[in-house]
Amino acid sequence: MTADGGTFLPVLPRLQMTVHNWWRMAAPVAGVGRRALLQHPVWRDARDIGHGTGAVVVPGLGGVDASMTLMRRWLERWGYRAAGSGLAGVFGCTTELVGRLEAVVAAHASATGGPVVLLGHSRGGQLSRLVAARRPDLVQGLVMFGSPVVAPLQLSGLAARLAGWLPRAAAWGLPGLLDADCLSGACYDTAVASLAQPLAVPAISLYSKTDGVVDWRSSRDPHAEYVEVRSTHTGMGKDPDLYTALVPWLTAWTSDQVGRRANA
Repeated sequence: MTADGGTFLPVLPRLQMTVHNWWRMAAPVAGVGRRALLQHPVWRDARDIGHGTGAVVVPGLGGVDASMTLMRRWLERWGYRAAGSGLAGVFGCTTELVGRLEAVVAAHASATGGPVVLLGHSRGGQLSRLVAARRPDLVQGLVMFGSPVVAPLQLSGLAARLAGWLPRAAAWGLPGLLDADCLSGACYDTAVASLAQPLAVPAISLYSKTDGVVDWRSSRDPHAEYVEVRSTHTGMGKDPDLYTALVPWLTAWTSDQVGRRANA
């Protein structure tokens, strides 16, 4: 009973839903879903469609390259030479991160003999799009998943709270985080304008209406093809449907590149 004579029963459904939502977001981080991907035909029946084409995989905000190991392994099974981004945590000024990612992409394109496929999750997709718009000569194709590129700050839940906390932490002196200018100042305005630029490379954006972190509408880039999957934000990197959706796009992109190499 509550102090006013009511009961806690009306609260229970909301509490259960909150716990359920948190578990759906936390489970993939804890490794749940990995086995389903490894047992799925999209993993087991891999074939060489990449033919040595380079690929760079960029994690989302707070992520590290190790968190995207499964995606890099999958790409390698399909014939790509996959590399990480080197952007630990993907924290910091957008302009600086784009410059660092561009250098990584350029180095991998040189090492693999041609433009690379660039894949980015969440904020990693934002950064990837900015690099692709700035240096289309380095990018064979762009994959964004769970990336708010239309309205970059359409966040919800923990992500929204984190976005509010990071500038305060930066103001307290913690290095390498987002500051207020990244979220509302000149840096933000520059990033938004750059994200609106048309793309000169083929691109796909995958989104989920059950994302739970970003508004799915903000992932529907008007300059990319977009495909709906059913996944949480954190679960996209282990979602067999997402990988299955990528296969025809990757096949087409790398077939074009292999043909150009053969005719060079």
